[in-house]
Amino acid sequence: MKIEELEAAALRLDSKGRARLAERLLESLESLSPEENARIWAEEAQRRAAALESDGLTSRPADEVFREAQRRI
Repeated sequence: MKIEELEAAALRLDSKGRARLAERLLESLESLSPEENARIWAEEAQRRAAALESDGLTSRPADEVFREAQRRI
């Protein structure tokens, strides 16, 4: 099964099923070795940097994000 198919199937679950699946997936990440965790975060950082460089992603200053979050609380 391709990831897109799996994602589509997961999104068809009811909210309780999606929550259970999310919990199980998050728990599975807790058992990663420190090296594997670092590798995954490095890959994600590279993906985000490439998206920023290609204008596929926008960014905002952190202080602006925190102000907006505080305003919403």
